[in-house]
Formats: sequence, C-alpha cells, structure tokens
Amino acid sequence: MIKVGIVGGAGYTAGELLRILINHPKTEIIFVNSSSNAGNKITDVHEGMFGETDLVFTDTFDFDNIDVLFLCSAHGESKKFLENNIIPEQVKIIDLAQDFRDESEGFVYGLPEMNLERIKNATKLANPGCFATCLQLGLLPLAANGFLKSDVHITGITGSTGAGVKPGATSHFSWRSNNLSVYKVFTHQHLLEINRSLKQLQPSFESEINFVPVRGDFARGIFASMYTECDLELAEARKIYGDYYHDTAFTFMMESNPDMKQVVNTNKAIVHIEKYGNKLHIISTIDNLLKGASGQAVQNMNLMFGLDETCGLGLKSLAF
Repeated sequence: MIKVGIVGGAGYTAGELLRILINHPKTEIIFVNSSSNAGNKITDVHEGMFGETDLVFTDTFDFDNIDVLFLCSAHGESKKFLENNIIPEQVKIIDLAQDFRDESEGFVYGLPEMNLERIKNATKLANPGCFATCLQLGLLPLAANGFLKSDVHITGITGSTGAGVKPGATSHFSWRSNNLSVYKVFTHQHLLEINRSLKQLQPSFESEINFVPVRGDFARGIFASMYTECDLELAEARKIYGDYYHDTAFTFMMESNPDMKQVVNTNKAIVHIEKYGNKLHIISTIDNLLKGASGQAVQNMNLMFGLDETCGLGLKSLAF
C-alpha cells in the first residue's frame, strides 16, 4: 500500500483528493494536516464523505511513515513549508500549488499528456493549474508538430470552486448566481506555464496567447473555446490530434461538439476541433477539481509508483 500524507486538508482540492484516496485500492491515508481544524473529523469539513471515513485532522506530521506527501495549501505556501520542514528523501512530493511549476528545485511538471516518462521517474512533482491543463490539452498537438504559427485567442469559463474554499466577493453565491464576469484579462497566472510548455514542444513559437478568463455561474468545470490561424485541412488536423492522444488514459478526441457535463465529476478531458476558413477552432473541457487538480495529482501518483495511471480514478466525486 502507498502511505499518504496530506498538508492543507481543508480546501476543495484536498476534499477531492481525500474522496479519491479513500476509495483507491492501493493507498492508505496516514495523516491529513490542517492546523485550523486539528481534532475535528474530516467529515465536519468535507461533509460529502460522511459514512466513508473516521479520519481526523491533525496539526502534526508523520513524515517517517509515509511514501508520498500531497501539498494542498494556497499558492506560495508549499515553498515555505518545504523550507521549514525536513522531508525524508524516500518520500515523494506532489505539489498542487503553483510554487514549482517552473520545474525549480528538482520538480517535474506533471502534465501526463506531455511528460509521461519524466513523471514515471519523478520524486518531486508540480501538478499543473486547472486552466493550464485545459488550455494546453487543446494546443499541445499543434505545438508538438510545429503548427502553432499565429496568435491564439481563448475564452475560458470556470466554475466558482476554482477560486478556492475561502469565500470572497466574486465567489459568493448571491453575486455569482445568474451572473458572468471576466477577470485577469490577458494576464492570468497560468499563461506562464502554458507558454513554457508550448515553447518546450515548439521552440519557434513566438506568438501571443490572448486569454480572457470568465467566471461562470456553476460550481465546477472549465469550458475553453480557442482559435488560431492554421493552414492544415480539417482531416490533417484531426489526424495530428488523434495520433497525439491515441493512447492517453483520460484525454479523448471527439468529432461532435462536446459540452462540459460530459467531463464534470470525472478525470476526463474532451477535445474537439473544427475548421472555419483559415481558422482552427478548438474546444477543450475538464473538471477543474479533478483533471484540473486532484484527479490529475492521483494520476501522477499512480505513474510515480508504477501503477496503471487510471487506478482509483474510475469513481465519480459527489462533492458538488
């Protein structure tokens, strides 16, 4: 059994991680750390797991008795945590924050559709961001074949859980319900890792990614619509995408127009392409908390420990 420790156990991503790992056939949860909830039952916070676990939050760490440590705290906290704690060398680390997505300090960027073999040999892994995962899955086949030659224009709509568990003015139900708004136009933080990956696959890529994120009137999921000028015929483009994703575990090409409900509560990603004149239109959709966070983290854990990457990921989450 893979023995697991979780730091930052009270947030949405930790809740999804717990739901998966409690039902995972190869894992045992040793501790779930949350200083603000120490002594409380997991189900006092993650109520959807009532009846499934008797685990209790702790404010201590048992690093010597785990095989893998998941860091689920806010962005910026992972680096501080590792600076202030000594983690045994044999413990693998999976960070769900953005602290090491630049692959600093020996971390490997954990997008299986791009770095599968590197992930298998990794001891420290930086899990990709939710928008970054969704948008890259729409663009990786073009970059891998050298066909990203002009600016990319993207509108991506995300659910309110993407803002985290701490309530704020733009995640409050009264404001979010029956409402839409844009934010971080052309400046979203995930553009850094997206550009880094595209340049890695296609060093000649110098064009702009014009990304407009939208706050959606729903709890979970991401639906991205993007287009770029492309000389490929549709049949050629579909072959490139189909070849790129033909043996991936969770990313699927779909010829008909997809909708977000086909991926919500799963670790799947669905990608769809169409040609309109000289423009290639791409739809990519995922669940932001699963393929965009905790599901992908477990997929990466499976790869790091030599398991089938789908292990434990067939069950649906019922959080929202």
